[in-house]
Amino acid sequence: MIRTAECVSPMHPDKICDRIADAILDAALKEDPHTRSAIEVMGGHGIITITGEMSTQAYVNVRDIVNRIIRQKIGVQANIVRQSPEISRGVEVGGAGDQGIMVGYACNENEALIPQELYLARSLCRHIYNEYPYDGKTQITLDDERRLTAVVASFQNTEQETLFDLTKEWAVDNKLRLPENALFFNPAGDWEIGGFEADTGVTGRKLIIDNYGPRIPIGGGAYSGKDATKVDRSAAYMARKIAVDLLHKNKANEVLVYLAYAIGVVQPVMAVASIDGNQEAIEGYDLSPQGIIDFLELDRPVFEKTAEWGHYGNGNKWEI
Repeated sequence: MIRTAECVSPMHPDKICDRIADAILDAALKEDPHTRSAIEVMGGHGIITITGEMSTQAYVNVRDIVNRIIRQKIGVQANIVRQSPEISRGVEVGGAGDQGIMVGYACNENEALIPQELYLARSLCRHIYNEYPYDGKTQITLDDERRLTAVVASFQNTEQETLFDLTKEWAVDNKLRLPENALFFNPAGDWEIGGFEADTGVTGRKLIIDNYGPRIPIGGGAYSGKDATKVDRSAAYMARKIAVDLLHKNKANEVLVYLAYAIGVVQPVMAVASIDGNQEAIEGYDLSPQGIIDFLELDRPVFEKTAEWGHYGNGNKWEI
C-alpha cells in the first residue's frame, strides 16, 4: 500500500490561526482554570478576525497575542461573547459540551507511535523550519516496505538548492534513502510572499495534520480554541491515551479507539477499541468530561504548543 502524508510549518496561515486561538485560551486559563472557550480565527491580507464564545474571569489582550505570533502589526477585529446558557447548563452538570465521535490511534511504526508517513513529513518540516522559520509544507510518500518514493518541500524564502541540501542532511540523519526521480523542492519556483500576505488562514482547516494523517479516520471536530469541556478536544486526547496504553499492554501493532458523546450527557454512548482488528469494550477509565480534565490536567495552559506540530507524538501528558 502506498501512503502519503503532509505537514505544514507553524507559520502556515491555517496554523497561525490555530496558534492564535490556543494562545488566547492559554492566556485565559492562566488566570481562570474554569474558562469556557470556543474561539475561531480567520486571517489574511492585513486583517485578522477573531470570533466565538468565551466565559472567563481572566483578562486577555488579544492584540498582543496576535502580534507576538505573527511577528508583525496587523489589523485585529474581535467579536467574542459569553457561552450560550443553553450549552452551559449541560456542562454545569458535568455533561459533554457537544455531541461527537472521537478517534484515538497508536501504532508501533516509530517512537512517536503515529503513522510513519506523517512522522517523516513532520520530521522533515521541523528540520527545514529550524533553519528557515517561515511558511512552508512538506509531503512524504512511502511504498509498502516504507521506503521513500516521493518527497516534496515548499518553503518561503528558501531556495530550491537549499531545500535539497537540507533534505539530504535530514535523510542521512534518519538513515533514509532518497528517491532519485521524485524529489520536488519549491516545484512552482522559489517564493518570498507567504503567510497572511499570500493566503487566508482559518482555524481547524488542518485537521488531518493535527491528528494522524490521511490513513486514519477522524471524528471531524477541530481542537484549537476549545477548552476541555468540549469533548472534540478532551475526549480525543483521552482516546489517544487509551490507544497508547492498549498498544503497550497488548504489544500490538496498532490500536484504534472510538468514543462518542451526547451533549449534556456525562458518560459516552460508545467506548470501544480495535486492537489489531479485534474489537473490545473500554474499561477502567473515567470517561466523563470532568474525569478526563482531572486525569489529563486539561484545565492548565498547555494548548498553544499543540497547535504548532500536531497534537500527537510530541510527548504530551495524554500519550505517556
